[in-house]
Amino acid sequence: MSSSQLTVRGLAAGYHGFQVLQGLDLDVPPGITVVLGPNGAGKTTLLKALAGLLPREGEAVLDGVALPSGEATACVRKGLALVAEGRQLFPQMTVTENLELGAWLSPPRLRNERLARAFEDFPRLKERASQLAGTMSGGEQQMVAVARAMMSGPRLLMLDEPSLGLAPRMVDELLAIVRRIAAQGVTVLMVEQNVRKALQAADRGYVLERGKIVASGEARALLDSDAIRKAYLGVA
Repeated sequence: MSSSQLTVRGLAAGYHGFQVLQGLDLDVPPGITVVLGPNGAGKTTLLKALAGLLPREGEAVLDGVALPSGEATACVRKGLALVAEGRQLFPQMTVTENLELGAWLSPPRLRNERLARAFEDFPRLKERASQLAGTMSGGEQQMVAVARAMMSGPRLLMLDEPSLGLAPRMVDELLAIVRRIAAQGVTVLMVEQNVRKALQAADRGYVLERGKIVASGEARALLDSDAIRKAYLGVA
């Protein structure tokens, strides 16, 4: 499976007439791209706009095919999956049932194949296949959320704050899973607050401030950059 490329030009989006993002340009090549920035910078708005959950202006093109604005189901059909902040599982349903919901647009044969693949990639979930999602730890729930997104067979996986509220060891495990997904040929776009760990796991990064990109480049280079220190520590 060859990895996908997302190209975004002039993206603008917001809520109730208030523009949060203003004319954003970004390229998401194969591998892992991380978007960093302080609270309120517009990171979640960016992912929602790309996923079709918010109307937007500008263009977003995945492998030469334009992603429609404000049409979430159509975006899933075109190969995009979003793991929203806070996981949003169905707590009274089992792990298996939650996963199957991720393949709601797929025929049963494909659903079964992907479920087998998910249990291969997430052995811990296989052990807990019949457990209610709401009774699992935060880290395990996040694994269910990622595995559920993979059930749609995405070419671009987007993650909104995947490490939020997780213990450090669980963060490492989750980022290792994300790296493995990228190695399998799925392009990853991730929004993260855990700056150091995110940049260590990613290939490329962007820093967003007040709806605009203020820095971008290779993740390792950004790790040592003034832009990161300024955005997070308020150092001039």
